[in-house]
Amino acid sequence: MDKDLVAFLHYLAQQKRMSPHTVTNYQRDIKRLLIFCEQQNLLSWTALKSSHIRQFIAELHQTGLSGRTIQRSLSAIRSLYRYLMGEGLAELNPAQAVQAPKSKKRLPSTLDVDQMNGLLAISPTESIIACRDGAIMELFYSSGLRLAELTSLDIRDVDFGDQLVYVTGKGNKSRVIPVGKQAISALKTWLEKRTQWASFEQTALFVGKQGRRLGARAIQQRVNHWGKKQGISDRVHPHRLRHAFASHMLEASGDLRAVQELLGHADISTTQIYTHVDFQHLAKVYDEAHPRAKKDK
Repeated sequence: MDKDLVAFLHYLAQQKRMSPHTVTNYQRDIKRLLIFCEQQNLLSWTALKSSHIRQFIAELHQTGLSGRTIQRSLSAIRSLYRYLMGEGLAELNPAQAVQAPKSKKRLPSTLDVDQMNGLLAISPTESIIACRDGAIMELFYSSGLRLAELTSLDIRDVDFGDQLVYVTGKGNKSRVIPVGKQAISALKTWLEKRTQWASFEQTALFVGKQGRRLGARAIQQRVNHWGKKQGISDRVHPHRLRHAFASHMLEASGDLRAVQELLGHADISTTQIYTHVDFQHLAKVYDEAHPRAKKDK
């Protein structure tokens, strides 16, 4: 079973082109299942039945894991069995009909416009690190990128003439996103200083002092560093900048479909979770637009 898991993870990374973060999560989820199998003396994948999966899910729930985390575990197990069935190592998918306990959909905490302006008030002349970090955060907020999308960017992915960025998102899907003028300006300033660290052969847009591509963990630390330095009380991380982008775009435009495209969400319901408009704005739109709601003038 361990050998099959290794092959499955390799399949996810090489053929399905899933991100390292997703592959790591799947590995963690399946290893939990393997521990359960060992405890239940289940020695093969075919020995697991739907009743075992339900028991496993119930035990996860009892440990306090959220419904969303348990749903991800179920998704990992279903994917594993689809792979096993394709390889002739299983005939049925015992997790197919099993459902995770429902959990409340929570809105991610966001930063308002004033907080974002304060966070981005970094002088590029302060240091080369400040110049780079400012460009990173400007791009996050300007284009709503995921962390993995930003870390994988090469210089050629930014079209400075048309002010666009070409990214590859979840599921290896590509999209083109506009880049605001302030982010373009910050990127140009960073590229002028980037040559102090990066060799000519280095293609990565963002690099560290050693000239190597900046990783996800380093970017998370830098964003959090600036959040503290700029006086933001809650922890600042890249997804909060993505969420701020989505929230502010939706509040200004009211165009949920356009924001969905910019974020690269396959399902518009996902966009509804990551964006919010205050009720007064919704009520105003309703009063002005609905034929039976318009007030007499």
